[in-house]
Amino acid sequence: MMIRKYFPLAILAFLSTTLAGCELVEGIFKAGVWTGVIVVVLVLALIIWLISKVFGGRD
Repeated sequence: MMIRKYFPLAILAFLSTTLAGCELVEGIFKAGVWTGVIVVVLVLALIIWLISKVFGGRD
């Protein structure tokens, strides 16, 4: 009988900690995605610049 009394409180505590964890992970992944996008764009720009220097004319 004691378990039934505290079960809703335990579920509420469990959900509040897991949902806060989800927000933290979401923030980390958003920062990671934007960092990844910026790095990819910079690497592609560097590759295009190098290709243009190698195959470009000697102006």
